[in-house]
Amino acid sequence: ALLNSYLTPMTNLVFKYDGVLDKYMGDAIMAIFGAPIDMPDHATKACYTCLDMMEELHRLQLGWRERSYPELDIGIGLNSGAMAVGNMGSEIRFDYTVMGDNVNLGSRLEGINKQYGTNIIVSQFTYDLAKNDVYGRELDAVRVKGKREPVRIHELMGRGKPEGKTAEVIQCFEQGIVSYKAQEWDKAVALFEQVAGGLKPNDYASNMYIKRCKDMREHPP
Repeated sequence: ALLNSYLTPMTNLVFKYDGVLDKYMGDAIMAIFGAPIDMPDHATKACYTCLDMMEELHRLQLGWRERSYPELDIGIGLNSGAMAVGNMGSEIRFDYTVMGDNVNLGSRLEGINKQYGTNIIVSQFTYDLAKNDVYGRELDAVRVKGKREPVRIHELMGRGKPEGKTAEVIQCFEQGIVSYKAQEWDKAVALFEQVAGGLKPNDYASNMYIKRCKDMREHPP
């Protein structure tokens, strides 16, 4: 009953933005945007779906709390690129689905949300397509299983352009990333402390980078 109360509104949001429900995998939803009908703005619609899902989750959590249900939290991974699309399976039973490296990357991004304390991670490929309609912050460059080249990843944070304190958080955090990449450990720590200390108190990703910078300072790469 708990899972159904979660999966129903989340699936409705996929349909709201013209997505295709690929399948349920246990408590996970796999969705496709941009097939079978081509959509020029498929990345933006997928991003809007993710952001609406988080808003819906917060509403659901309030209801679960009132009924003493366990509270679910979610991680979302989103990637865009060329994929094999069509009916796949056997002659007896098949599914309309997508396969390929770019599908696998989306799945990997869902799983690494826990490492950064985030809920929505999108690849650089998706972010480049949707960045005029949504905003976020660069999180890292990661090399996922089976790949040699690292992929830049972003935390998806909202629609339109960031304003006020959110804009400050993104600017300060991304300056910290630049200093981190330049191996300016003290400067990076100061910037990340500025985020976690006041702009976004106890920001998980900033605290992770502070620890990482201090480790790098003692054991240079």
